[in-house]
Amino acid sequence: MNEFLIPATIFATIYGIVYLLIRRKERMALLDRGLDPTSFEKKSNDFSSLKYGLLFTGVGLGLLLANILVSTGAMEREAAYFSLVSLFGGIALILDYILEIRISKNQKAKEISEEADLK
Repeated sequence: MNEFLIPATIFATIYGIVYLLIRRKERMALLDRGLDPTSFEKKSNDFSSLKYGLLFTGVGLGLLLANILVSTGAMEREAAYFSLVSLFGGIALILDYILEIRISKNQKAKEISEEADLK
């Protein structure tokens, strides 16, 4: 385990330092040109709690179902846990994506209707 951990830590440290230096240079270049560097940052995700809630629910459901299948002898232990956790976690993320799209569309439609009412 230590044979992997030490080089990985060194690599991650070097990568982090280089990333921060490049990011600082980019921000300084934006400031030199008179642009606001915060305008290029990614907007915060309002749906992060929904995403993580669905993901952990899916993973928990996958673990529960895998435990049931292993107890009954329907599947082997490794295959059941790995496949069902991956499957239900993926389904949860797809469901999150669909819900986020629907909520975003509803919010945009609501904003448009409010703008039309103000005119």
